[in-house]
Amino acid sequence: MFLVGAFFGCLISGWLADGLGRRRAFQVSAVPMIIGAFVSATSPNSQAMLLGRLIVGLGVGVGGPVTALYVTEVSPAHVRGTYGSLCQIASCLGILGALFIGIPAKNISGWWRACFWISAIPAALLALGMELCAESPQWLAKQSKWGEAEYEYERLWGGANVKFAMAELSRLDKGDETEDISFMDLLNTRHWKVVYVGAAMFALQQLSGINAVFYFSSTVFKSAGIHPDLANVSVGIANLTASGVATFLMDKLGRKGLLLWSFFGMAVAMAIQVVGASLTGSAIVKVILSVGGTLLFVFMFAMGAGPVPALLLPEIFPSRIRAKAMAFCMCVHWVFNCVVGLLFLEFLKRFGAQVLYSFFAFICITAVIFVKRNVMETKGKSLEEIEIALLSDQ
Repeated sequence: MFLVGAFFGCLISGWLADGLGRRRAFQVSAVPMIIGAFVSATSPNSQAMLLGRLIVGLGVGVGGPVTALYVTEVSPAHVRGTYGSLCQIASCLGILGALFIGIPAKNISGWWRACFWISAIPAALLALGMELCAESPQWLAKQSKWGEAEYEYERLWGGANVKFAMAELSRLDKGDETEDISFMDLLNTRHWKVVYVGAAMFALQQLSGINAVFYFSSTVFKSAGIHPDLANVSVGIANLTASGVATFLMDKLGRKGLLLWSFFGMAVAMAIQVVGASLTGSAIVKVILSVGGTLLFVFMFAMGAGPVPALLLPEIFPSRIRAKAMAFCMCVHWVFNCVVGLLFLEFLKRFGAQVLYSFFAFICITAVIFVKRNVMETKGKSLEEIEIALLSDQ
């Protein structure tokens, strides 16, 4: 139910971000998160709890694309990748925090209700905290609020950089910015190629098998005699560690380089798991390969395939379509997320681990080829420079 809510939240996120602004869209996204947490925490039955999860999903669906838009638009070009990676680190810390908070649920009756109540706290802090944050100068310029855009750039980047930022912003023709854009327009206009690249990136990300690994890693670890709680924490630590490395490398190695090495490493990790699943001899070697392959896969994912698409896509989308194109691509993300989660166990029973992990490895190699051929490097370039470069290639 959460994924269903996230999908529908994504559908409207672009219109909210363009209509209300990035800051207000953040605050709107927090409302269903708080309401959903309340519904689940006070639910008298499982149906009510699932309704709460659906409502929370709506908020997360709105918040995901808006986060990517906001970070991309308010960050200076030379540290935009680093700031974007911090979102991944925040997600990892949130996951680890949720794991630790949920541990007492096995021993304390009703603790699950407390978990839902606690989940409303970050949403409330988000809604209140955004009152203190700057609005996106890119969005203000789309509304022809040039004075406010200049003021926000001064708040964000300092007075010494305002003239340069405004000069870059004015390089683009804003004559058609207020024209309404539909999802079909994204595929029928001159921007279809970047939208195709964005949707394909999220599809490949999910088809690589990452959520199958996240959802069912505890099963793999349990078969190796490792407690599920320890398994989840180990995966979370691998995810967090790699995200920290990605933060350091994002503005040095670049987005494209990280994507290439990340997907290649994920293919190697899946190959290791195929070998582990195929062994019939030493149980210890099988455990090492299966568990090691799982942790390596998560580590390599968090190095690039995890954080980069949400950072790269707002960079390559022109300002005119950025919010709605990001919403469309995030819808693709949630659809494939749901499909993989629903079908993984059934396919695992029907085809076996070797075939399924081989398929995931094939997808990762396909992603390497796709990135090599279709993705441009955006490291160190302003959003205006990227947009002009892409439009000149058409």
